[in-house]
Amino acid sequence: MFKVTFASLLIETLQSLFQQGVRVKEVVKYLDHLAFKSLNIIVVCVSFAAAVTILEASFHMKLVLHDDSLVPGFASMLIVRELAVVVMSLLLAAKIGAGIAAEVGQMKISEQIDALKLLGINPFNYLVLPRLVACLIAGVLLSLIANAVCLLTAALVTTWSLDQSMAFFMTAFRRFVLMKDLGFSLIKGALFCGIIPLVSCYYGMTCEPGAGGVGRATTKSVVSSSICIIVLDFILTLVFSSFY
Repeated sequence: MFKVTFASLLIETLQSLFQQGVRVKEVVKYLDHLAFKSLNIIVVCVSFAAAVTILEASFHMKLVLHDDSLVPGFASMLIVRELAVVVMSLLLAAKIGAGIAAEVGQMKISEQIDALKLLGINPFNYLVLPRLVACLIAGVLLSLIANAVCLLTAALVTTWSLDQSMAFFMTAFRRFVLMKDLGFSLIKGALFCGIIPLVSCYYGMTCEPGAGGVGRATTKSVVSSSICIIVLDFILTLVFSSFY
């Protein structure tokens, strides 16, 4: 019977990368499924998140400081450093994490993973590695897109609601946001999305028999991935803050 721990899954997956390489066709397939087919959900959600950020920041600054001229700058900094990448990653954890856990879990209880081992196929290289590489690439690409959509939405809401020009928003953006902010955001996106397939494949490979077992594995994968993303965001924020 196939058994695995999270540590052994991580080690075996990394070893298979150097020993057997990665199957490019599988990575491209999963990249299309994980990244581009999730793009519409991400665009809609991060747009509304950016709009709410602008409106709430303006309300509270007017309430306390009686001036909301700093909203574009502070909102841009929050969007690039935290909002876009975290919202994007949590959405992917819910959407693709559940799917990966269910797919791998079904393979586990139907003994397809044991069959792979009998055929001499490394299940970590076959199942985990292509999804991991695809998610790492998707994390970078989707972080760029989420940041761009968030900033565009924030600029439009600023122009519409705060009666400030687009030029004013861009000036505030350049003063508050540094190039390394974008770099750190891309690093976060890659690491956050890299967590999802590792956690999801682990729960899929350790799920209990039956439909209930697959359901519990799916739920655990989404919850655990979300918690890991939030905790890792806290750690990375502390680390990155030392570079300012």
